[in-house]
Amino acid sequence: MSCHLCHVSMYESHFIQDIIKRVQNKLHCTTLYVPPYLVGIDFTVASINWWLGDGSNKVGIATICGIGGIGKTTIAKVVYNLNIQRFESSSFLANVREITQEHNGLIRLQRQLLSDILKGKANKIYNSNDGITKIKEVISRRRVLFVLDDVDDSEKITKIIGVQIPFHPGSKIIITSRQQCLLSDPFIRQMFDLEASSSYQDLCKVFEVKELTFNESLQLFKWYAFRQNDPIDSYMEYARSIVKHCGGLPLALQVLGSSLAGKSINVWKSALEKLKIIPDSKIQKILKISYDYLQDDHDKSLFLDIACVFVGKDKDYTTTIPDGCDYYTVIGIENLINMSLLVVNEKNMLMMHQMIRDIGRNIIRQESPNLGKQSRLWHKDAFDALRKKIGTQTIKCLTMDLQRLLEEKYEKTIANHSKNPFLMSNEVDIEIDAFAKMQRLKLLQLDYVKLKGNYKDFLRSLIWLCWHGFPQEYLPTNLDISKLVVLEMCNSSLKCIWHDTKYFLPNLKILNLNHSDGLLKILNLSGLHSLERLMLKHCTKLIEVDQSIGKIKTLTILNLKGCKSLKKLPWTISLLDSLEELILSGCSTFEDVPKDLQKMKSLRVLSLDETAIYESNSWLSWLSLKRSKELGFFWTSLPCSLVKLSLESCRLFDDVMPTNLSYLPSLKSLNLSRNPIHSLPKSIICLTKLDELLLTCCNELQWLPKLPTSGLPMITSPSLYRITSLSCLLNLKRCIVFGCEKLIEVEGVFKLEPIENF
Repeated sequence: MSCHLCHVSMYESHFIQDIIKRVQNKLHCTTLYVPPYLVGIDFTVASINWWLGDGSNKVGIATICGIGGIGKTTIAKVVYNLNIQRFESSSFLANVREITQEHNGLIRLQRQLLSDILKGKANKIYNSNDGITKIKEVISRRRVLFVLDDVDDSEKITKIIGVQIPFHPGSKIIITSRQQCLLSDPFIRQMFDLEASSSYQDLCKVFEVKELTFNESLQLFKWYAFRQNDPIDSYMEYARSIVKHCGGLPLALQVLGSSLAGKSINVWKSALEKLKIIPDSKIQKILKISYDYLQDDHDKSLFLDIACVFVGKDKDYTTTIPDGCDYYTVIGIENLINMSLLVVNEKNMLMMHQMIRDIGRNIIRQESPNLGKQSRLWHKDAFDALRKKIGTQTIKCLTMDLQRLLEEKYEKTIANHSKNPFLMSNEVDIEIDAFAKMQRLKLLQLDYVKLKGNYKDFLRSLIWLCWHGFPQEYLPTNLDISKLVVLEMCNSSLKCIWHDTKYFLPNLKILNLNHSDGLLKILNLSGLHSLERLMLKHCTKLIEVDQSIGKIKTLTILNLKGCKSLKKLPWTISLLDSLEELILSGCSTFEDVPKDLQKMKSLRVLSLDETAIYESNSWLSWLSLKRSKELGFFWTSLPCSLVKLSLESCRLFDDVMPTNLSYLPSLKSLNLSRNPIHSLPKSIICLTKLDELLLTCCNELQWLPKLPTSGLPMITSPSLYRITSLSCLLNLKRCIVFGCEKLIEVEGVFKLEPIENF
């Protein structure tokens, strides 16, 4: 749950502090210290307050989770201060992780818990088992609130308070942790002594603390750096840059703001430059705890690879690459997420807080003062190591984007040289023998780099090769990349990836040649026995895909979006039993698709937007009433496994629409936008799984038949008409009919009439 969804006002901190003081005065009790200036926590505080004060007698346990320094403890203290009046007794156990590692730390925590609950009247504890017995006795008699702060292991909870705890009705526990999944099903059942059939979902809550927004961050930073909201204008440029670097982490903003308070502008400038290279030591120490507590070297190594290479990459794509490096990537990524070191966003991208990423990179820098003896090199360090030829077998990963390096060096873009960025400088050539000693190198990125020399002994252990802007028209014949799992050569100068000979790459799973404008043909693919994704987006001159593609039985995704010169696919495409997605959107001259699509039993997504299929004499042009024998052929030849079909801007008319759609029982999404159709076939009601119907800008659309009901309400067109009948409500998740100005009726749902009739 996000804690920063509401607008932050300058009075938020004062408001919270005022409430805390009133509670303290009323109860004559000592509250916990919280920072004097609080920003961006009110939504989370309100959410937890609501959970604590729901008025029920249910016992509950909640986790406040997030990365180190995000403000979990501060939120827990504020909530504790605001709610102690609701409970008969309360206790806040701080720094559980650290204290349990100390001598007699466990007993000290038990003693504090008893003392707090009994108002200072705790008896002596002889050992931890004795402490658990006494704790169970006292919490069974009163409604309690207690907080366990900074817990890194659920076993520490049971060591403090035991299992099968007889909580008094209405008691609540709050735990702060870096782990989202700290409280597992077995742990909860053991702790509360639940039957196997009992549900524990009502007992548990998770409140995830997110980073501050930029404005919230700037507000907090200004408080610590200037003690005011209106600092000197000359400092603001540096203040904004520092805030941006902190990435919404309150601890970083507090530490850096406090360290720069009262300093000259030259000190600020120097601090910013240093911060770009070396993370602040105080922040680093706190954030590194999550890394140190990773279970094994496997997860630590995966973390370092992601921090150096894969931040911002698709999760599924990334999973494929480390799997080739003998990582157990899926469980490893889950462990990193659980430790709040990694996030998978709504677009399935791997995201890492900038300061967490910097921690990983700093760990690598500390491996050796010699660049050539560090395990991973990136950006300028990678460039320097190659130019100086100091690489060793220690290096496992090297990434470099020469175009970006040149931009930074010359402090200007090279947009005018985007097709040939090598025109910028003669310094871009790298000798191939610079890689001679890097025999353990598995991950290599050489974007916009030209190599000079013989490829005969070039790296043979590579798992991932990313070479955007590859400058040659063919792959060198003596380049041994037989172990590759991923080959990515976007924006390349390739005309044909290899000559018309069999190129044996038995482990290759992803081949990405997107935006290779000069690519003409894809020849002989029969040696790619493991290929799962073939990405050829916007290869605008591509005219041929070889028939051998039909031999790749593992292929699941074929993306040819924007290949404007491609007119057809080989008939062997229908032999791809595992193909799940076929994307041909924007192939403006594409007019001929093999007719045996029904053989593709795994095909789930077919996208033909903006193609010329209707203008062809071979396919959808058949779908006219005058050619009735061929009318149903295309539609009936579609595989019943199809889940998403997109035919936007294909110039479809009513006479090419099918009368029967029942042979698409799995269809969930249908896009017919920007077509001159007047209506849809009545058989659309047979698509019982349909939850998305897109009819945007169908300017001739006048009438819709009764639609299937399986989702959320319809989104209607602009208010040119008025709904006069609502016999039922559409339940499609998305039924978009914007721009359909002639639409007047949806059968069985509503009828639209001009406003002037009323």
